[in-house]
Amino acid sequence: MTAHPPGLVTEAFEAQRDRLRAVAYRVLGSHADAEDVVQEAWMRLVRQDEATIGNLAGWLTTVVGRISLDLLRSRRAHPETAYEQEFANLVVTPDDDPAPDEQVALADSVGLALLVVLDSLTPSERLAFVLHDMFAVPFQEIGQILGKSTGATKMVASRARRKVQAADRPAGTGREHRKAVQAFGAAALNGDFEALLRVLDPNVKLTVDTPDGVVVTLGATRVAAGARMFSGEVARQRPVLVNGIPGHMSWSPDGSPLSIIAFTVTEGRITGIHIVVDPAKLVSIHLPPGSVKTSGVTGVDGY
Repeated sequence: MTAHPPGLVTEAFEAQRDRLRAVAYRVLGSHADAEDVVQEAWMRLVRQDEATIGNLAGWLTTVVGRISLDLLRSRRAHPETAYEQEFANLVVTPDDDPAPDEQVALADSVGLALLVVLDSLTPSERLAFVLHDMFAVPFQEIGQILGKSTGATKMVASRARRKVQAADRPAGTGREHRKAVQAFGAAALNGDFEALLRVLDPNVKLTVDTPDGVVVTLGATRVAAGARMFSGEVARQRPVLVNGIPGHMSWSPDGSPLSIIAFTVTEGRITGIHIVVDPAKLVSIHLPPGSVKTSGVTGVDGY
């Protein structure tokens, strides 16, 4: 790339900004992190000798990809960070036929639902899938980011694609998904330990966002034991979509929100339960109780 005055460098970067932000958001699932990644890419650009850059768009994509990959790997080492990013943009809508003014919110939630599916991939798989399948980045360039050959990168992307296609997309209409959620609710209400184990994946992950921080519980036995402990608690709740995932929201008798629960289901079994009980996050959800019913399902918010 021929050296240009600073103004032209800025102009060239700004022409790429929206695309880079979109790439980072799809990889990371966080608008705030995407902005930070793009800003870091800009800082690296101004420190770079332009004569060493042959293709600005490709160079910037590689930089954004590498920074995003490092962040993904950091999240794997710190699960609570990944959870905080996943729920940084809560979209909660009624789980029923949408009114016209709810269509935009539901469209946003479906996009967020895809991010939840992507969260099940390894960092390398997620990066390869997003860059190739969503942004048509050549495998050779992706391989440079991952430190793999073109052939190995194709295999990583193919494996990611199979996982995405096999996943029960949490778009709120899957009969199998709803059946699993209902079975969990009934088993928790009755304190049926065996029934809970049947509906929970052996490696199910429960993550609870509390006022004191994030608590993570792994394994069907521990999750089922906790759910049974709180089976007798009662709250008003209604089915909702949480970032596109079927779940429940509960309210106290005075109408203040108590909890939001979302379930991830794969092949008929619950692989993830995400609960928000932090009042600071719940206060931002403006969804009235509406037509609610009394249930013990929300008793799991006692974790």
